[in-house]
Amino acid sequence: MQLEKITKKENPASRRWYEDACGAAHALDIVGERWALLVMRELMLGPKRFTDLRASLPGISANVLTQRLEGLEANGVLTKRRLPPPVSAQVYELTPWGYESEPIFQTLGRWAARSPTHDPSLPLTATSLMMSFRTMIVRERAAGIDAVIGFRIGNESYRVHVHDGEIDAARGAFDDASLVFTMDVGAVMAGAVYANQLAALEAAGALRIEGDRTLADLFVSLFELPPKVGQDA
Repeated sequence: MQLEKITKKENPASRRWYEDACGAAHALDIVGERWALLVMRELMLGPKRFTDLRASLPGISANVLTQRLEGLEANGVLTKRRLPPPVSAQVYELTPWGYESEPIFQTLGRWAARSPTHDPSLPLTATSLMMSFRTMIVRERAAGIDAVIGFRIGNESYRVHVHDGEIDAARGAFDDASLVFTMDVGAVMAGAVYANQLAALEAAGALRIEGDRTLADLFVSLFELPPKVGQDA
């Protein structure tokens, strides 16, 4: 008698790789799969459609993205909902608990930026850039500043509010902005900020600045990457 091959579908909510009570081990049980953290990163500033997520993560396949979304949803990190008409599109968004993970991204980002092999000139999504601002701001430099700045990055728009030494960033309109930066990709603005290339990028046509020029120069001076390992003062 020929035996029928049975493929058992794995339940993402019950997957356990480490069988370890350590909180860090359990965190890796939840988000340790390749791409999972980057999916969360792309949702950190608000919900996105499947196609938008895939466009932000060009190296991921549709199948893997589906698996990661299902796993994160099963573990309570994100949820999906359908937008009302006339949009009527399904979007994915972090749960309140999922949003609590932002400090983890900030700490991990600052730690990894100290690696001698970290290359800040590599591609950077718009969401990554906004989170980088929130992570790398030098709060003492931003003290006393209260300004709204708009960003057009490719086909995405962001409103950034600098206040009380902090930065709030949200996807959407920026009608009240006194300064607007426009660029095709996030890495251009990263170069302007972290490599002090504001004038060069503008002269090359890679970056357009509209509005308060003094604020533009001030804004790009608010951030600083941590020193590389072995280069600490």
